[in-house]
Amino acid sequence: MTEDKSIKDAVNSFVESLEEEQKRNRLIENTPKSIVKNKDIENDGLEKIKGVLKRILKFICPDEEVKIEADLAELRLSVKGEDLGAAIGRDGKNIQALEYIINLIGKRKKFVDRNIIIDIKDYRKKRINGIKKTAIFMAKKAINEGRKIALKPMDSYERKIIHNLLAEFKNVTTRSRYDEPNRRIIIYPIKSSK
Repeated sequence: MTEDKSIKDAVNSFVESLEEEQKRNRLIENTPKSIVKNKDIENDGLEKIKGVLKRILKFICPDEEVKIEADLAELRLSVKGEDLGAAIGRDGKNIQALEYIINLIGKRKKFVDRNIIIDIKDYRKKRINGIKKTAIFMAKKAINEGRKIALKPMDSYERKIIHNLLAEFKNVTTRSRYDEPNRRIIIYPIKSSK
């Protein structure tokens, strides 16, 4: 309960600061629209987005010293710090929410024209590696047992990675089934005709 309350307090505090900036006409929305023409401008846009993310994280984790590294080639922001659990959230849900907000701001204000990927304390990288290992294990299990196997629900980004990974297996096929938020991958063994 205290974590939920602190997140609500952080969001309320952030909204109040945006209202203050709006009164002073200092919002990001008030920057010129002639952004995103080349890589230098995209780099400048990524730096602005990096600043926005840093401010949002200050509200979520107020006592935490945050460092953000930007990778322009992949449009990736990697956040480092000690206690960023509230920013990660259960199963990375808060990372997804932050990524959604950051991409909304970035595209709406024309700072960037591609999706920005956010990773906090390498959570996403570790999760993807774990999901890949599980998917390979389950694909082998589906082949050996000759039956379909359902993976746990995951977001579209993770499902795409698994579909691409298992497409390399000649003995299985994959399909996504059910509706969000319970959408999951089903691994089907392909019966060989001998």
